[in-house]
Amino acid sequence: MDKVRLDKWLWAARFFKTRSLAKQAIDGGKIHCDGQRVKPSKEIPLGVKLTIRQGWDEKVVEVIALSDQRRGAPEAALLYRETEDSIAKREAEAAQRKLIRGAGVGPERRPTKKQRRQIHRFLEQDDS
Repeated sequence: MDKVRLDKWLWAARFFKTRSLAKQAIDGGKIHCDGQRVKPSKEIPLGVKLTIRQGWDEKVVEVIALSDQRRGAPEAALLYRETEDSIAKREAEAAQRKLIRGAGVGPERRPTKKQRRQIHRFLEQDDS
């Protein structure tokens, strides 16, 4: 196998649960092949670098094997290798998000039913 469709490879490598989700991500500009936007039908060769943005994270992976069949997670992980820079950047951003979340001013827990009633009474007094 020399080349595989990009949407099929992303699905086989378990980046996306379905091929249609992979296609939506590609069409939405969340997948770049060697720095360029691509179409889902683009056939990718070995050694190409893909930039994959999922949620908060952005991964830069190198394609080291091709497959058009979805297998288990351990086998899917053998299809690609994430770059060292990408791993370091993702971990740094995750730590940063954790710090920001930890410094949040939000309450430690949700208000009880009694506290909610008191809040509503207070807000109703304020409106009057």
